[in-house]
Parts: sequence; structure tokens; C-alpha cells
Amino acid sequence: MNEIKPYRIDVPQAELDDLRERLERVRWADEVEGAGWDYGSPVDELKSQVDYWKSSYDWRIWEARLNEYPQFTTTIDGQNIHFLQVKSPQADALPLILTHGWPGSVAEFLDIIEPLTDPVEGDLAFDLVIPSLPGFGFSGPTSSRGWSPHRIAAAWAELMRMLGYERYGAVGNDWGSDIAPELGRVAPAAVVGAHVTQIFSNIDPAELDPNSPEERAAIEGLEWFQQNMDAYDYLQSQQPQSLAHALTDSPAGLLGWHNLIYRGGLDLDFVLTNVMIHWLTRTVASAMRIYYENGKSTRPTEPTTVPLGLAQFRDDTQAIRRFAERDHANIVSWNVYDTGGHFAAHQEPDLLVNDLRTFFTQLD
Repeated sequence: MNEIKPYRIDVPQAELDDLRERLERVRWADEVEGAGWDYGSPVDELKSQVDYWKSSYDWRIWEARLNEYPQFTTTIDGQNIHFLQVKSPQADALPLILTHGWPGSVAEFLDIIEPLTDPVEGDLAFDLVIPSLPGFGFSGPTSSRGWSPHRIAAAWAELMRMLGYERYGAVGNDWGSDIAPELGRVAPAAVVGAHVTQIFSNIDPAELDPNSPEERAAIEGLEWFQQNMDAYDYLQSQQPQSLAHALTDSPAGLLGWHNLIYRGGLDLDFVLTNVMIHWLTRTVASAMRIYYENGKSTRPTEPTTVPLGLAQFRDDTQAIRRFAERDHANIVSWNVYDTGGHFAAHQEPDLLVNDLRTFFTQLD
């Protein structure tokens, strides 16, 4: 068995000093007057964020908050894997593995750790395993090709086996919403259910029902996203390394690129903490590679069969149920909320926690 080692985040002060020096001498890009977001991250908005980063943001506060929870590293399939493991005081707690996405990190889930592990009496409690994706954050860069969502799901199955969990649930956001159902495919005897905040389906426009308002609205939203916010997907699926040189050298540039996703309704400390984790661990390039690896990988094409629950928030990808049911044969919960967005664990933690607990209670 690979060794599981305790881990504690301790960023050298020299790294923080270097970051501040870089932020002090940003060479700002020009832009078209009055362009807003038409061309991407606006200069004035980015300047305001960088000013806050220099004057008010305190990494040590967030480092301490992360270090409140037990953390570990191990090696799986040749890759270092970092994870938080937070156990509930309740003996009958159900284990859950929570998976973040890009450009996120384990910090996505900080606001839901306590209510999931230590709920009010009578509610289902959970033991939590929260890993950093291979190539992300404290897992460190990947050094080999092929770290696709399916391969990550296989690594998660091995991680949970190493931790002694024979029966557990899977939870995901963004890439985690892809990986969680895959984990059910990889380890069907162990995964009691998968809960996600997006269901991504490949849809041929010819398949759409022109008489369905729901389908028209969903596809119009998807088309708007692809035309206005999807630049990161195209580039990172094809030439991530070309951009990685610039973003690894410029923290302001990294923030500007991540702003493609971190737009509206998010606390700036939350945004900067996630950006900091990419910056400080030098995983800018390897985190972006998940898009390339996904595009080059193959996986089973038959529908997943693990019980699946969706909590869909307002300002996020809108799934179309009949296509979701084509790809996932056992959808048992489908809840749509008129608030929140892509980072529900941060934006609407109470709603997400309730949805998670209701879903897994009916399976437990």
C-alpha cells in the first residue's frame, strides 16, 4: 500500500514577497474604450482586483483556514494526490468524496464542511474526503499524459479503498460533475450515489424539440456561453502550454484569465484564494491540461447507472432532462433553484447542503 502522509500548507514568505513584487509592477494591457466584457476581462476591473489583492487580501488567513482540517498526501498511479479528510463526530456518518473543477480548488468546499460533518441532531452526517485534482493545487503538477476524468475517477476509487471506505457517495462541481458519475461507473459496488451541480450532454441541435420552451431556453443559454465565455475551453483543449508560459509568469494575467469564470456574485477573497492556490503551487499549466486530456481520451459510451442527483443553480449550465436521461440511466433527484451560480458550495451553501443531505438520506 502506498504511504499516506500528513500534510500542512506552509507557503514560504519569499513566495508571497515575490508575488507582491510582481503585482507592484504589472504592465497593463490597452483596451477599446467602453468595451466592457466584449473582449474579455476589463482593465479597470482587473486593476481594482489587483489593488485589493495587494492592500487587503491576506493569504495567511486562508492558509490557516485550510489548515484547520486534516490534510494528507499519497501516490496513486504515479501521481501525488493531496486531500483533506474531515471525519464527523457521528459514528454512522456516510463517507463522501467531493471533487472540484477548473479553475477551482479544494477551497471551493470550505463553507460546507462543518454543516455536512456536524449537522443538527437527527440529520445524516458525512465523513468528507476532498482531494485536489491531479495537476491542481497541492497535488502538484502532473508529469505524464492522460489524466482524463475517467482516469481521475479510477484514482479516486483507489484513494477511497486505501482509506478503508467500502461504501460512499460521490459529489462534484464542474469537472467534478463529470468525475462523480464516472466514479460510480468505475466502482459500482462502492458508490451509493453521485450528486452533481451540472449535467453536461453532447447535443446535436437537430435533436432539439422546437416546441419545448425549456429546450429552447437551455440551448440559447448554452449558445450564449459558447459565443461569449467559452474561450478557455477552446484554447485549453488545443494549446494550453502556449498560454501557460504567460500565466505562470504573471499573477495579474492569471487572475484576468480566471475571470472568464469568476464573473459576478462571488466574494473576491474566494476568487483570490483559488487563484493563489494555482499560483503558489505552480500548477497553472497542469491544471489547464485537463481540457486537452479530456479531448484526447476515450471512455465507455453506455449510460451511467449509479443513482444520480442534480442540484442546478440559476446562473449555471442548464441541463435538458431527456438528454441527461440518455446519458445517465438512474436519475433519482432533479432540483432547479432560482438563485446561485457555478460555485454553489460558496454562493448557496445552505441550499446545496440540504440538497445533498436529502439526496443521500433517501439512498442511505
